Amino acid sequence: MPYLKLSAACLAYGHVPLLDHADFQLDPGERVALIGRNGTGKSSLLAAMAAGTGRGRLDDGEVWVQPGIRVGYVPQEPPFDPAMTVFQAVVSGMGETSALLAEYHDVSHQLAEGVGDHDALLARMDTLQHELEARGAWAYEAQAERVIDRFGLDPEASVGALSGGQKKRLALAQALAVAPEVLLLDEPTNHLDIAAIEWLENLLIESGVTLFFITHDRSFLDRVCTRIVELDRGKLASFPGSFTQYQQRKEAMLHEESLANARADKLLKEEEVWIRKGVEARRTRAVFRVQRLDKLRAERQARRERMGKVNLQLDSGDKSGKLVAELEHVNKAYGERQIVRDFSARIQRGDKIGLIGPNGAGKTTLLRLILGELQPDSGIVRQGTKMEIAYFDQFRTQLNPDSTLADVISPGSDYVEIGGARKHVIGYLEDFLFAPERARSPVSSLSGGERNRLLLARLFAKPANVLVLDEPTNDLDIETLELLEELLQTYEGTLFLVSHDRTFLDNVVTQTIAAEGEGGWKEYAGGYSDWAGYQASLAKEAASKAKAEARPVAKPAEVPRAKADKLSWKEQRELEALPGKIAALEGEQAELTKLLEDPAIYQRDAPAAQKAAERLAAIDDELMQCLERWEALESRAG
Repeated sequence: MPYLKLSAACLAYGHVPLLDHADFQLDPGERVALIGRNGTGKSSLLAAMAAGTGRGRLDDGEVWVQPGIRVGYVPQEPPFDPAMTVFQAVVSGMGETSALLAEYHDVSHQLAEGVGDHDALLARMDTLQHELEARGAWAYEAQAERVIDRFGLDPEASVGALSGGQKKRLALAQALAVAPEVLLLDEPTNHLDIAAIEWLENLLIESGVTLFFITHDRSFLDRVCTRIVELDRGKLASFPGSFTQYQQRKEAMLHEESLANARADKLLKEEEVWIRKGVEARRTRAVFRVQRLDKLRAERQARRERMGKVNLQLDSGDKSGKLVAELEHVNKAYGERQIVRDFSARIQRGDKIGLIGPNGAGKTTLLRLILGELQPDSGIVRQGTKMEIAYFDQFRTQLNPDSTLADVISPGSDYVEIGGARKHVIGYLEDFLFAPERARSPVSSLSGGERNRLLLARLFAKPANVLVLDEPTNDLDIETLELLEELLQTYEGTLFLVSHDRTFLDNVVTQTIAAEGEGGWKEYAGGYSDWAGYQASLAKEAASKAKAEARPVAKPAEVPRAKADKLSWKEQRELEALPGKIAALEGEQAELTKLLEDPAIYQRDAPAAQKAAERLAAIDDELMQCLERWEALESRAG
């Protein structure tokens, strides 16, 4: 029996249908990712599912929830009272019991601190204890305390004092405190650092909770999801397997769709040419063709085309000097806390640098030192010449919610200048997939992804030879992410990228500056995977060294054993058979690769394509084992 079911769901925003008789089912144990372009209604769909049984937030259709199951929901921007403590915020999701638990926690705190009337507090605590016992609430309190500790939060901390990443942890803790069977998550990785994202991945996989979530983090998708559901033109399409497998099948489906649309358009054109002949069309025998033409026109009108691609253009302006910044033994501290310790680096024009580290490590401080916006406590910082710097702010503070989209892009003018060419602001907004009628809409009407897209449009509307991008990937759909990657790869200026999107870092940056702890920073070649691989090798090396030091020193053999290197009869036969086995595997590998290169296979026989892909992956492992075994036996045989 499914946990959640969506039937014939309809939802429209203005004249745009977000859901068009959409159906969906979430079964126990599944981890389903909902993907789609910005503004297509993903968050609205998730909110409708969270609203529970009935129509809820839908225009038509219904949501069915299995009776008795607990559903946790974390929206994109969780609403919290800033005056609350962390504990109060976590238990606030427990219904009527939450108020009693919060009061009990507050009374306990007052007694511990010696605040207020001691006898009155004791009496109130006794009353609260009886009420909570009657409700069986102690289990809820224990669960709340466990998840608060698990997320590394201070239960007495004020919600208003938390960072963006801490608030996201708080929202997840609130949802998990009720021990839900189903968890609905809207962009759970936003504002989390890489370590926290990887920790969340492990938590969600190990917990066994059924998931329905929205994310554009491709690494998170590949690691967590068991099924992809895409919201496209009001319909929901299901793709079992990982995100990588979805991409392969989706490419084939889009190819088939474009061919079918082209055939339909060609037929419609031919029929319209025929109908214009006039006299022939009025004959009785031609009635069928007239009716077919009407049907073709109706189908063409009803067809919803895929949303176009963002047209990203970036003017790098005049070249900066060859040297962008040089730092020598730079130190910076705030009070007792060392943010940057003895850091030296030389940054040149065209470098694409990724900054990685946990939230609060000082990435922004280091950037400000590099760009000369902050003076070091000691050490030398030299800036280059002719630098034109543009910033992308992850908190979107540059966007006034009351301003129109046109005013954000070009205040006081109807035109923008891109790469020396003058362009009307409405046409420029269309490049970023904003319809002309929305040019005068306020910023407050935009979704999170649309606001990020608008901020990119504002950023790219003026030339810059140094780009500073702070979490530009938050809320952006995958297609726009990939286009942004391509743009930044060809950008001729200098790039500083702060991001927790591991795939984005790998695809864009050429070097990384990583936090080492206690104010230490170090440069590495390559992106996130290169840095992570290097760290893993260091950890492995340290573990091997520690193991070797702990192992007793073996006494060397006085007489070498000559027969130790000789192969047994069985090993000799294995060595002789290995070349043939490797050749057979390579032949099978070539056949499967050729089969999977045909896009039609995914449409014609998806299970067979899936089986072939799994076998291809297995062959890679088998080949590696065979080659390693061959090398080992060959070395022993001499």
